[in-house]
Amino acid sequence: MRTIEEHSRQIGALVDSALAGRSSHRVELAETGLARGVLAADVVSGIDLPPFDNSQMDGYAVASADLAEGAAALRVAARIPAGHAPGSLARGTAAPIMTGAPIPDGADAVVQIERADPASFLPEGPGHVVTLPGPIAPGTFVRRSGSDLPRGRVLFPQGTSLGAPQWGSLVAAGVDSVLVVDRPRILLVSTGEELAAAGRPLEPATIYDANGASMSAALTEAGAEVVLERVGDDPEALLAVVRRHAGVDLIVTTGGVSEGAYEVVRETFGPRGVTFGAVAMQPGGPQGWGSLAVDDASVPVVCFPGNPVSALISFEAFLRAPLLRAGVGRCLGASRRRSWPREPTHRPASTRSGAGASTRPAAPASSAGRARTCCTRTRWPRTSSTSRSESAGSKRATRS
Repeated sequence: MRTIEEHSRQIGALVDSALAGRSSHRVELAETGLARGVLAADVVSGIDLPPFDNSQMDGYAVASADLAEGAAALRVAARIPAGHAPGSLARGTAAPIMTGAPIPDGADAVVQIERADPASFLPEGPGHVVTLPGPIAPGTFVRRSGSDLPRGRVLFPQGTSLGAPQWGSLVAAGVDSVLVVDRPRILLVSTGEELAAAGRPLEPATIYDANGASMSAALTEAGAEVVLERVGDDPEALLAVVRRHAGVDLIVTTGGVSEGAYEVVRETFGPRGVTFGAVAMQPGGPQGWGSLAVDDASVPVVCFPGNPVSALISFEAFLRAPLLRAGVGRCLGASRRRSWPREPTHRPASTRSGAGASTRPAAPASSAGRARTCCTRTRWPRTSSTSRSESAGSKRATRS
C-alpha cells in the first residue's frame, strides 16, 4: 500500500508529462466572450502606457514658471476634456483639465481644482480669471507617457493565466492578438452497469450518474475541455470509447478499480499497462494510474473509485494540483478560497488585548450533510459506513 504522498508524486509526474508541449492557437482581442486561458508566449506592450502625458486630477493645466513667485491670478483658457487633443497653452493662462486628458504643449503641471479660487470650474467663455497657489513643481499631477509601461516592455510572460484583469491590460497596451495554450482535452469515463443519465426515468436496480456531473464540473473548472462518456461493465465497450476519442491528452475514469468482480476498468486496463493498487486513505483507497496501450499508441490514464465522495476527494488530493502546475486555471484555483459566513466571537480580555488582539471570528457549526470548503480541499461531513453506502446506492459505494 502506497502513501498519499507517494501516489501524489506518481500522478503529478504522469499528468505533468501528459500536459507538456500542448499546441496553441491565436486569440483576437477584438472578439467578445474572452475566456480563461494560458499564454503560450511572452507578450510585449505595443504602445507606451499611458500613450501621452495626461492629467492625474481634475484641475488646471499650468506652466509652473507662472507660479514660481507664489499664488497668481491667471486667465482661464479653453477647457480640455478627456478624448480631445488640446492646442498649446499660452503663458499667463490656466486651462481647465479633466482627469486623463492630454497635457497641452506649454504646460508642465496641474493644480487640483480643490486648491483653486474659486474651487469649481468657471463657466466657459472669455474674460474669466482664476487664482492658483504657488510655487508648484514641474510634473505635479502629470502622468508621463510610458511611465506605467514603455513600448516593447514585456507585459505578461509565457505561462500567465489570463482572466478579466489580464485581458483588459492587454487591450490597453495595444495588443491585438495573443497565442493561448490549447486547453487540455480530457476523456472522462463514468463506469457501471447501474448508471443512468440525468433526466431519464430510472430502470430497476439503476441509479443516476453523479460522478459524471461532479467530475465533469471539477475538470472544467480547472480549465480542461471535457468529453463525458458512460460505459457499463463491458470491456469491449470501454475500449471502443477509448478508441473513439484517440488523441485526448488524458483519460480519467470513475468506478471499476477494486478487486471484486465486474471491475471493468481494472479488467480492461490492467493487461494494457495500467497499474492498480491501494493508497493509504479512506475514502479513496483503490486507485489506478499509468499509460494505457491501445493500437500501437499510449495515453495517460488516472482511475478513481466509483463512490462519488471518494472520486471527488481523489480529484482534490491527486489531480487538481498537477492541473494547476500546468498553468491551467491558476487564477481560478486562488478564487476558490472561501469560507462560510461567520459570527463574531468575544474573547476574554485576559487572553489577548491591545492593538495586536485577534479579531478573527469563529466558524459556525456546520450543518449535517453540508460539505465545508477550505482553500482547494473539500472536507465532507462524517457519516457512518451505512449512510455512505445508502448515498451512493451501488456496490461501488462500499468500495471507497
